[in-house]
Amino acid sequence: MLALVSAGMLLSLSAWMTATAIGPELQVRWSLTSTQVGWLTTVVQLGFVLGTAAAALLNLADVVSSRSYFAASAALAAAANAALLLVPSFSLALVARFATGVFLAGVYPPGMKMISTWFRSARGFAIGTVVGALTVGKATPYLLKALGGPSVTAVVGGASVGGIVAALLIATAYKEGPYPFPKRAFEWDRVLRLVRHRETMLATGGYLGHMWELYAMWTWVPVFLAAAAGENVPHAWVDLAAFGAIAIGGLGCVWGGAAADRMGRTKVVNVAMVVSGVCCVAVGFAFSAPFPVLVLLTWVWGFFVVADSAQFSAVVTEVAPPDSVGTALMLQTSLGFLLTMVTIQAVPVVAELVGWRWAFAFLALGPVAGIASMLRLARVQSHAQG
Repeated sequence: MLALVSAGMLLSLSAWMTATAIGPELQVRWSLTSTQVGWLTTVVQLGFVLGTAAAALLNLADVVSSRSYFAASAALAAAANAALLLVPSFSLALVARFATGVFLAGVYPPGMKMISTWFRSARGFAIGTVVGALTVGKATPYLLKALGGPSVTAVVGGASVGGIVAALLIATAYKEGPYPFPKRAFEWDRVLRLVRHRETMLATGGYLGHMWELYAMWTWVPVFLAAAAGENVPHAWVDLAAFGAIAIGGLGCVWGGAAADRMGRTKVVNVAMVVSGVCCVAVGFAFSAPFPVLVLLTWVWGFFVVADSAQFSAVVTEVAPPDSVGTALMLQTSLGFLLTMVTIQAVPVVAELVGWRWAFAFLALGPVAGIASMLRLARVQSHAQG
């Protein structure tokens, strides 16, 4: 089941960054500015935020079958992504990307809840593996581009086919595990009760610090690498370097899950945020270094920038009221992805002011705030146990 859900997550989430990967081609096609290219990613985040917010308010992840919810959402996301091949203008492309984000909201949080029904003692490792697969999925468009060239059809079409396969896999083969969460009827005040639940909100605060950095890094590290490479490095190498910087986070998630089950989630997420926060600044100092050195540093950053991601979700499955776990995951991810819209749009603005060399430095503020929230959660839990 872990392999099945991970495969479904990888294949369906490959639709997330297709327009980002082919951003330079779309920029030429429609004469876009850097800010408009950024909106091709930001609008997916916006769709995801609205999708998860609506699902949280309606308690969908707690009242609807996870298998049906995941499979239907993956199929619809694949169709919305494929629409990018047909739209004639930038404005309609934004509509297609927005719809993709809305439907992917029915894949990501339910997938984490689904695998949690199969694991209790090793839940961190399990959710880490699923989020690792998701990370590789989001990097896949860059691999498709590196292998197939700057072809819109290869990148977008490949991701949409993957989404359909994911829907079929989950619909036909997934079964709920031996540790199901209790189901309750719809309640309008469920979200409000979660907002007042201290442990859930502190875990969400740590997640927000993490998300301040993550998607801005994933969105703009290919442009950062291209700026550092100049004309001295083949474009295919830059695409492969960008794929590696994102995809290596899959290994980071597995490491984070396994380590968290042994050492504790708070310690692991704080270590990851310290390293990734340092990398936000360090890549600026390495900007003029030999390209392989810079690539290695961005891969270290890519490993740790998402290594903690699944553990924030695992913490929520453990501290939230059992009958509201699905809604708590929806709320957490909705707030986190809402925040990413700020930093995704901010990075190119900062780059115009100070250059790409230092464009990522301000992202280090996120890990600082995230660490503070998680340390406070640890104190609250320790006090409750003592």
